[in-house]
Amino acid sequence: MTDLKLLAIDSEDLEIVSAHVQDAVVKVGDMGYSKSDRRFVLLMNRYAWETGSMKGRGQRKRAGLHFDFVTSAHAEGFDINAKDGVLELLAISFSMKDDPAGEVLLTFAGGGRVRLEVECLEARLRDLGGVWAAKAQPMHDID
Repeated sequence: MTDLKLLAIDSEDLEIVSAHVQDAVVKVGDMGYSKSDRRFVLLMNRYAWETGSMKGRGQRKRAGLHFDFVTSAHAEGFDINAKDGVLELLAISFSMKDDPAGEVLLTFAGGGRVRLEVECLEARLRDLGGVWAAKAQPMHDID
């Protein structure tokens, strides 16, 4: 299977990116905002949903995701100083505020969130080459 390279410039594109990064594991120290570059970046170990299941386990891949044209970034619900802390990414969404500007919301398990104010939506997801067998396929209770 080839590595993913995705670009999101609208909400529909971002929904596809969000589906590919659902259940990604992210270290707090592997994400950050560069005000001078107007960029928010995170490295992750994403569950490769597109590869299917290998005896109920599947694969994880090292990937990078970045958002451009970011004017501010706010974290809540987790300690940003706990650089070795691990978060599980559940979803990414975009809400328009003043076309084309808006807010990107990264939602993590346990209530953590990162809110990005953006001049316009531009996100890029790229697999970085590392692939390994996942310990288990992520499961979610749906009530």
